[in-house]
Amino acid sequence: MAKVNACVVALGFTLLLLAETWAQNPRKRQTPPKTPKAQCCDDVRSLKVQVANLTSLLEEMSRKQETDLMSVVRQIMDLDKQNRQQEARVTEAESKYSEINNRVEIMQLQTLQSATQTSSDATYDCASLYSKSYRISGEYKLPKDEFLGTPELSVFCDMETNGGGWTLIQRRKVGLTSFNRDWKHYKNGFGSIRGDFWLGNDHIFRLTRQPSVLRIEMEDWQGETRYAQYGFFTVGNELNSYKLFLANYSGNAGDSLRYHNNTNFSTINKDNDKCVDDCASLRKGGYWYNCCTDSNLNGVFYRYGQHITKNPDGITWYGWHGSNYSLKKVEMKVRPVDFQP
Repeated sequence: MAKVNACVVALGFTLLLLAETWAQNPRKRQTPPKTPKAQCCDDVRSLKVQVANLTSLLEEMSRKQETDLMSVVRQIMDLDKQNRQQEARVTEAESKYSEINNRVEIMQLQTLQSATQTSSDATYDCASLYSKSYRISGEYKLPKDEFLGTPELSVFCDMETNGGGWTLIQRRKVGLTSFNRDWKHYKNGFGSIRGDFWLGNDHIFRLTRQPSVLRIEMEDWQGETRYAQYGFFTVGNELNSYKLFLANYSGNAGDSLRYHNNTNFSTINKDNDKCVDDCASLRKGGYWYNCCTDSNLNGVFYRYGQHITKNPDGITWYGWHGSNYSLKKVEMKVRPVDFQP
């Protein structure tokens, strides 16, 4: 019995030593090898993470590139704006210099030719000035007409176009002068000779007592130009409501004034048209209205040709841009039929 107990004690002691040894140096668990399918899923997840990172990086680079591009575009726009402003200043300075120079030369010519004139060399228009060697376009003063009792008249002379000698009777280019005026204004004239103006029906009658040519020059908002010329043009006196007579069209704008031939002049307070409607009120200007228009050169000045109500009350010329396009610039000018440059 004593031997059995000794054996049990020895066995217990041995087991205790083995337990301590296991506790100090435990055996690592064997991780079961991954299957090919599990390995593939891990690779896909890793690739997805890499793709997501690259996508985020690309988006960040794209945003930065867009920001940089917008910055460059703004800089270019600012430089372009500054360039346009500089060009405008230079153009304005050149224009003022040219205008001052023209005025000086005109004053010098008028001083040289200020001697008393006889009836044979009287000055009636810009063509008369041209024949006296006034060859610079600009503002001149025509002497008063004793026979008609008209006062001295300031006019703008075009001494360059198609040989020169033209007296302007109308201009539209700025848009700050309203042409929706009454009979008296159109009779006497209004506006600025160097800007927008109507010379006056009395003065137009005075200029066209001799056989005259009418030239109408037009420009649209795209910078294209056209003209219409009439080899015969005259206007009646006030008793005849400044009736229009014209013939012999030539040019490239279309014959859109012929419809107004043999018509009386109308304004907002004197309806002389050939229509039941009041054309002057509808078209918002004074003109030789028929029923009502194929042209409306004294209509409303709409910037960039845009009509607010789509009504044909702008500066229109049907033969070129139709009845709903308002032109950018118009000049009407006359000279004698027998003028020789």
